[in-house]
Amino acid sequence: MVVLGIETTCDETAAAVVERFEDGRGRILSNVVLSQVSEHAAFGGVVPEIAARAHVEALDVIINKAMTQAQRRYNNIDAIAAAAGPGLIGGVIVGLTTAKAIALVNEKPLIAVNHLEAHALTARLTDHTPFPYMLFLASGGHTQVVAVRGVGDYVRLGTTVDDAIGEAFDKTAKLLGLGYPGGPQVEKEALKGDPNRFALPRPMVGRPDCNFSFSGLKTALRLEAEKIAPLSDQDVSDLCASFQAAVVDVILDRIRTGLRMFRNKYGAPTALVAAGGVAANQVIRKVLHRLAFEIGTVVVAPPPELCTDNGAMIAWAGAERLALRLTDGLAAAPRARWPLEEVAGVQPAAPYRALNRS
Repeated sequence: MVVLGIETTCDETAAAVVERFEDGRGRILSNVVLSQVSEHAAFGGVVPEIAARAHVEALDVIINKAMTQAQRRYNNIDAIAAAAGPGLIGGVIVGLTTAKAIALVNEKPLIAVNHLEAHALTARLTDHTPFPYMLFLASGGHTQVVAVRGVGDYVRLGTTVDDAIGEAFDKTAKLLGLGYPGGPQVEKEALKGDPNRFALPRPMVGRPDCNFSFSGLKTALRLEAEKIAPLSDQDVSDLCASFQAAVVDVILDRIRTGLRMFRNKYGAPTALVAAGGVAANQVIRKVLHRLAFEIGTVVVAPPPELCTDNGAMIAWAGAERLALRLTDGLAAAPRARWPLEEVAGVQPAAPYRALNRS
């Protein structure tokens, strides 16, 4: 089956066409992403109104480009999938409304995809990862540890009690006068710095749950920066290195605890999956690989371009749901908030088989 996916939940306008084979494996036929970074850089973060307007202006062109690259017409598509949330509501409305129009005109099934579920299932597209596996979802808006037991079957084991990890990186970058988006800038500066210069806290380390907290770490960094202001270039690099080292230590402890919780409840996971924009950080990837080696499992981390927001992950989640006949009507509502554990996923008796297309 072949699915068109549309992603507009934040500041990437994206569309992709993905094919899912009967054995559950997938293939990306096209994946077009237009970033709005330059439009938001001056503000140090995403401005919802600007993002929504940019989606309106670009989405039709991006969809046409994705269809052309995939060499598909709408009569060769089995369903239309769009991210229906969570995200910036203006952008979500643009993408979902466009998908509804395409589905209605072309008489195709509509699939309203949870953006977090799309991240959660990307490992099955790239690596055909079998259930159940443990997901570490780390992005600008989300930090979660999730037991992924099946399509629509997710149990949250831990989350952040304040800032998301990507948000903490972005705010640190802004505090130190670095560019937007902040995560890659902090990672770049950290390579030139001394991670041991500043004694920053490791929030939540040692707790029996696997929740996260980054607000106190961010405040501690600000206080250290204020003590030595004005900052030299080396000061900035050392602060970034110390911040990143603290984050890595927290992740190592929290994921180790999460894996122990997973084993106690569901047995050994088939893999530790990293997803979301922060999962593209190479230092974080290395520590996850080290942890997986310690416990005898593997890390599945999709390529960086599939960790950040993209249309292929939406199309793939749509294909996974379509295979189980989990489609939606045109009344599907856009959602600013949509917890992953609230995603429905009742498996029917018979799998979906693609229509015989002319």
